[in-house]
Amino acid sequence: MADKENVTEDIVEERPEEAGSAARPEADAENLTALLEDARGKADEHWDQCVRLQAELENTRKRAERDLASAHKFALERIAGELLPVRDSMEMGLQAAVPESGDIARLREGMELTLQLLTRVLEKFEIREVNPVDEPFNPEFHQAMSLQERADMPPNTVATVVQKGYTLHGRLLRPAMVIVSKPPGPAND
Repeated sequence: MADKENVTEDIVEERPEEAGSAARPEADAENLTALLEDARGKADEHWDQCVRLQAELENTRKRAERDLASAHKFALERIAGELLPVRDSMEMGLQAAVPESGDIARLREGMELTLQLLTRVLEKFEIREVNPVDEPFNPEFHQAMSLQERADMPPNTVATVVQKGYTLHGRLLRPAMVIVSKPPGPAND
């Protein structure tokens, strides 16, 4: 039995720190409580930041949607404002074209001025005319309406423009409708 007592004494002697900590359980509990309160405070702070960031992100998304809708809705505002004087000029031309006046020269002059006004508006907004007479046929900018045998032109050349095309900043708005030359075929006698 003496051996068992020696073993028990050895165990007690090997763990002196446990004996001291058992005497201060309130200090450990206070430290753990303080750490827990600190962690809870930080968690609450981070949760608040998260909620605020989500709200800010949602507001930014809604604002961007509103701005995009407005941009789509009023994208043509500038060009529309520039086209209004052209319409006014056309109305004045119609009023001047009364049958009793018969002044065709004035009517023609008014139409030419209106066309110049419209041309300036189109140029201001980078809308360019595609008028490819005597140019090689380009399917990216021209739409062939028919073929015409022409001995005086190389094949696949635009012989006649039926309707002019237009580009906006180099991008095709409407292709030019054209008649394209082809070499004359053998004569059918």
